[in-house]
Amino acid sequence: MLDATDQSVSLDEYTEELFNELYSTGPAGTPPDTNLAEEIRSSFEDARLSKLTQPILHFFSCLLLARRENSLSPDDFGLTRKDLIDLAQRHESIDEHGVTVGGRINRAIPIVLAANKRVRRYMTTRDQEAPSGIDLWLRIQENVGRIKEALSMNDDDWYSYQGQLRHAIDSVDTLSKILELPPAAIHDVLRVTQSYRMRITPYYASLIQPGQLNDPVLMQCVPTGEMVDAVGDEIPPVAADHSPARLIDQFYPRVTTIKSTNMCAMYCTHCLRIAHIGAKDRIYSREAYGEALDYIRNNRYIRDVLVTGGDAFVLPNDMIRWLLGELDKIEHVRTKRLGTRIPVTAPMRIDQDLLDVLGESNDIKPLRVVTQINTAQEITPLSREGFKALSGRVMAVMNQAVLLKGINDSPVKMWKLCETIQEAYVRPYYIFNCSYRNPQFSHLRVPVEVGRDIVESMYGNISGDAIPRYICTAGGKVPMHRDNVMGRDGSTVALRKPWSGEEVPYPDADPVEYERTDFAFARYSE
Repeated sequence: MLDATDQSVSLDEYTEELFNELYSTGPAGTPPDTNLAEEIRSSFEDARLSKLTQPILHFFSCLLLARRENSLSPDDFGLTRKDLIDLAQRHESIDEHGVTVGGRINRAIPIVLAANKRVRRYMTTRDQEAPSGIDLWLRIQENVGRIKEALSMNDDDWYSYQGQLRHAIDSVDTLSKILELPPAAIHDVLRVTQSYRMRITPYYASLIQPGQLNDPVLMQCVPTGEMVDAVGDEIPPVAADHSPARLIDQFYPRVTTIKSTNMCAMYCTHCLRIAHIGAKDRIYSREAYGEALDYIRNNRYIRDVLVTGGDAFVLPNDMIRWLLGELDKIEHVRTKRLGTRIPVTAPMRIDQDLLDVLGESNDIKPLRVVTQINTAQEITPLSREGFKALSGRVMAVMNQAVLLKGINDSPVKMWKLCETIQEAYVRPYYIFNCSYRNPQFSHLRVPVEVGRDIVESMYGNISGDAIPRYICTAGGKVPMHRDNVMGRDGSTVALRKPWSGEEVPYPDADPVEYERTDFAFARYSE
């Protein structure tokens, strides 16, 4: 064993540990062959002459490998302890933060390798298991050509929001022109559309990948028989008990919602507000909006207003400008939000006029856009550019995904979704557990524990700000994360790492110090 004091040097514990292994006693190894000896001597010379840390790290790694695989010590290569100590000290002196070679080899690198092992399956399967619309863009372009021809759309129709609405797929006959569905599926679509509306933009339909039985885009836009066969009484998502005024929903004292329209560019098969989507599109009267605004004006507790629907981006630009302008005039309203799914169902809607409207309001008071993206397949070059443009004109673009069976209910699918939307200038914000209120889509619900496992699998494996909060709607948004505080021993808290199950000690704040008021700049006031 190396005694650092005998060498008149001070080595940190990690480097001592490294040296102890290099010089550990054990069965004598076979003398190194010529190639291995040459490799060690060459790496030693590179390390000795270099002004970089990497050659030193490589040299020690080669020595450690020779010790573990061939039971060879540095002495077997004609290297002295002083040679090794000199290199270890040089590594530490070169590194800007004084990181030691032992710390790198025995701690940092194994941690990285263990982390890489955790994400290896994701890295190797993500593009096959959960391809984004960017990954699939060439196939989507083939779909575009086929759909344009089937619906007699030209380029002007396709790349305009109004063209997408004019050619929206709202009947089984039109649907059959662009999708090859089995007769039983067509029959069920007919049954469902007797009770619930179907509308799919041609653009969104182009994201569907033919041949994929449960394509995640297909399941979100084409209804199936479960929507009418599921047994149960629908519980209206927001009824009289949470609507204190016309068009208003309110669960929280400082936040309220204006349901500004019952219209959407596309009707989703998992829509929480399916009861509010009427048989006819409606933009409400100024009088109706006026009552909602009066309620907000007269309630000084309200700080944050969400304008939703339906879909807020369905409103004409002048209506959006007027509503935001009225909210900006209310002194106690400090922030606004617009709820929309249009950036992924019809990104052509994001034109310069809309961006200017949003930018004008954001310059007065912060404005956020809240969207819903449930699968990476919904992010294409077009939607990404739309989100990038929005992010340049508003305070933030945030995503509220819904956890849906077969669509995003695996770690790979959810990780890929969150990383893809983050790369598209969108912040992962919430994951909603699919609502229990609507039997129409009970087949898409995912158990709470599955959702917890998926969300907690993200910690330590993807960027922290790409991890959304997992919640359910039960009289408000209830956080669904598992408690990771396992106990306390005096001032130390035991924490559980959700990705590994490991418990680690964590010193808590000193309560006496916390109560002090003469801290930071306050110390100078006396």
